[in-house]
Amino acid sequence: MEGHWTGNRLNAISLFLYLSLMRRASPCRLLGLRANDCAGAQCAIACKVCHTNHLLRVQAIAQGHWTTDVVRVISMAMSEIDCDVLIVGGGLVGGPLACALAQAGVSVAVVDAEDPATATLPGFDGRASAVALGPQRVLETAGLWPAILPHAAPIKEIRVSDGASPLFLHYDHLALGSDPFGWIVENRAIRRAVLERLPKLEAARLFAPARIAGLSRDASGVSAVLEDGTVLKARLVVGADGRGSKIRQDAGIGLTKWDYHQTAIVCTVAHERPHYDIAQEHFLPAGPFAILPLPGNRSSVVWTEKRSLVADIMAQSDADFLDELHSRFGSFLGKIEVEGPRFAYPLTLQFAKAYSAQRLVLVGDAAHGMHPVAGQGMNMGLRDVAALAEVLVDAKRLGLDLGNATLLERYARWRRFDNLVMLGLTDVVVRLFSNDVAPIRFARDLGLAAVNRMPGMKRFFMRHAMGLVGELPKMMRGVAL
Repeated sequence: MEGHWTGNRLNAISLFLYLSLMRRASPCRLLGLRANDCAGAQCAIACKVCHTNHLLRVQAIAQGHWTTDVVRVISMAMSEIDCDVLIVGGGLVGGPLACALAQAGVSVAVVDAEDPATATLPGFDGRASAVALGPQRVLETAGLWPAILPHAAPIKEIRVSDGASPLFLHYDHLALGSDPFGWIVENRAIRRAVLERLPKLEAARLFAPARIAGLSRDASGVSAVLEDGTVLKARLVVGADGRGSKIRQDAGIGLTKWDYHQTAIVCTVAHERPHYDIAQEHFLPAGPFAILPLPGNRSSVVWTEKRSLVADIMAQSDADFLDELHSRFGSFLGKIEVEGPRFAYPLTLQFAKAYSAQRLVLVGDAAHGMHPVAGQGMNMGLRDVAALAEVLVDAKRLGLDLGNATLLERYARWRRFDNLVMLGLTDVVVRLFSNDVAPIRFARDLGLAAVNRMPGMKRFFMRHAMGLVGELPKMMRGVAL
């Protein structure tokens, strides 16, 4: 074997060991080796990805594989990218945040595990989101709304009813002006807009599909190694990677969570009659049944059901499923047909015990996840975007460190109370309406009817539904950063 170790190879080994010791990646990761490619003996270099010691299989390297690996190591060594903010998760919250920051001059790197080629297909995500007027302005100021608008249906009226009760609550946008309450947008339309917008922004880089193999945070900054060996350096990392956020877990941030034992069955239906841009929320004993307007004679259905029944419902034939759906949907929109696949999403409530840590913040579902009963999940995430973007852009222009703890705590204070209030309100609504106890049913029906006859209170609730209540960041007021 000694005859194989030429000067060039020794130089390559030195580079390889240097990179490993600099903690840019593990030796095994850099060489593309798996655990079973090692001889299992003692090794002086600890693999920092799989957390075991490996003896690299030098026999294979000496037998002709080394030249290719040297090229790979050198190319990886050169793949180091500096940015102001590293955003993990480029979806419905992380994507708009990246656009807002990049167009304001804050350099961002977005790492998203989803393949852009499949993330916008109908079978990827069947959900549609309610985007209230205030959060819609966030998408507009981030440069995303022109691409989203053709796929959005305005919400001009909201009708809330309870079972077979003749009492109901009705909101009409004309009571406040000409602006709609918001829009219903299929999630894939928002993803598509983000994927179209990011490449046009000089200060943004998208890595997708990509995953982080290792992440370190210290007083000087953030360093992340992607699975392909690319190294990203930043002043701040943002966890926008959803309810199961690995960024949150790895940071040791605790989570408060409870299960509603409900599942949302989601599908899109085409119907014979127009919906007139009216969003319907019909409370049933198992949970709310929402019919949300989409462009044309189409609606998104969010059918909340007891989890114990969902597997059987999802396994039904198309004809049986349509019959089951029709019994809840009613006939007010005429004949209905299901478009595309059905989806099922377990419903829980959760919130992170902290929104920030050393050089790290959480946004969207990584920080808080709520029941869809009020359609506020996306809206609260976009509120996070507006608040964090404003804090970071202001700090950038002042020349401040974007990972400064005081700065991050300002964002956390701004958003935490607002999110907790909405989490509490949605939880109360779910518990109040997801039962068929006669006295409770009678009380809530009287409550709906009373609010419906109180113009002042109705206007307050309507403004709240539009996302116009509270301390509004600039973007939610339509003001560019």
